[in-house]
Amino acid sequence: MLRHVTAGIDGSPESLAAAHWAAREATRRGAALCLVHAWEWHPRPAPSVPADMSERALAEDLPERVADSMRAAHPGLRVIGQALADSPVSALLKAAEQAELLVLGSRGLGGVAGFLMGSVSQRVVARALGPVVLVRVCGSTADEHFSAPDGISPEEIPGIPYRDVVLGLDTGRPCDELIEFAFDAAGRRGSSLRVIHAFSRPPEFTAADRTVPVSGPELRAEREHAVVAALRPWCEKFPEVAVTESVTEGRAADELISASAGAALVVVGRRIRESRLGTHLGPVAHAALHHAPCPVAVVPHA
Repeated sequence: MLRHVTAGIDGSPESLAAAHWAAREATRRGAALCLVHAWEWHPRPAPSVPADMSERALAEDLPERVADSMRAAHPGLRVIGQALADSPVSALLKAAEQAELLVLGSRGLGGVAGFLMGSVSQRVVARALGPVVLVRVCGSTADEHFSAPDGISPEEIPGIPYRDVVLGLDTGRPCDELIEFAFDAAGRRGSSLRVIHAFSRPPEFTAADRTVPVSGPELRAEREHAVVAALRPWCEKFPEVAVTESVTEGRAADELISASAGAALVVVGRRIRESRLGTHLGPVAHAALHHAPCPVAVVPHA
């Protein structure tokens, strides 16, 4: 099977930003780019459908136009355009099953390209069995790299070092898929990996009828040891990746969003689980998707 990165497109600026980011990621991976546009047939076509054109023809035209644009902007990249007659959620979930990565556009505080956060995008991110990346519409190639010197041309930007990849790590449930994704992302970019772990001091608890205090320094040292232990095998597997750990007392979401300000990519995990209320993203992933200014990768894990 052809290795590929998939981007969901709908013609909006957000989805085009996602397509360009996916194209760059496909190039980094040595893979192809697949553009997926989902459309649903209606008995009475919308007014935007020309009288001399069918809904199918109009839907199939979009991925071809965007594919031509991607080929022009990313020479040498193999690009495939697909129009799928299906609901957006179903089409994107099926596409994600075949792809190394699914990429969607995001407006940040509010929604995702054509799929408002809380509807299609949230269901896709919460249900996809593979990693999903959300990309801001304002993102560009230059934003992934450190500031370029004055006078540098756009063609020279890829030669500027990448900004850090940031990983949000929960030492209570360290996950191989999540950690490997972050190390691999940093390795492909030749960037550093910054690992963020935040903890809250538990209340004093009673053991054997006496109160046992938990000191801040002791708890911090314990968490620092847990972070190092979780990362050790991956540091050995990816020796070229420089790693820095940040262990702080506070809210995990706040610390991660703060670290995302100067990052090329933020990587967070999502537990694969179903509840009576449906799928669940988790507070840290939810906060990152809404507030991190850089692309956010959500990696599902058991």
